[in-house]
Amino acid sequence: MRPVLKVLRLEGFDPSVALPVYETAGAAGADIRANFPEGDGITLEPGDRSLIPTGFAAHVPEGFEVQIRPRSGLALKHGIALVNAPGTIDSDYRGPIGVILINHGTEPVEILHGDRIAQMVVAPVVQALISEVDSLSDTDRGVGGFGSTGRA
Repeated sequence: MRPVLKVLRLEGFDPSVALPVYETAGAAGADIRANFPEGDGITLEPGDRSLIPTGFAAHVPEGFEVQIRPRSGLALKHGIALVNAPGTIDSDYRGPIGVILINHGTEPVEILHGDRIAQMVVAPVVQALISEVDSLSDTDRGVGGFGSTGRA
């Protein structure tokens, strides 16, 4: 059974901007578009980050989350990424959804009204039981951290 993600257009935003939509039958993520209240856009200078409005809020079903992920085309062509990728929208959040973009490129990038800026993936969530213990079991890796298993 597919979960139902209820979305609400927010007042004061352009109703002609598409709500999230799966662009192809096999898409895992639904594209999210910029929806600036004044219909303009912004320019992200190299190193700049900004919260981009989408013009909607959502009711994520209990037991699920929405993951906000970058779009590979923006990353490859312009160096645009999400600061907190993937961002998480919890099932109990009902506020406006925004996307924090950052320009890792070397040139300014315009984010225009209606541009596809990110994608969202609906995913199941399991909350673990958290239990404090006095010690952890041993493994071959042990406490080896970043890069401890060698190069690719």
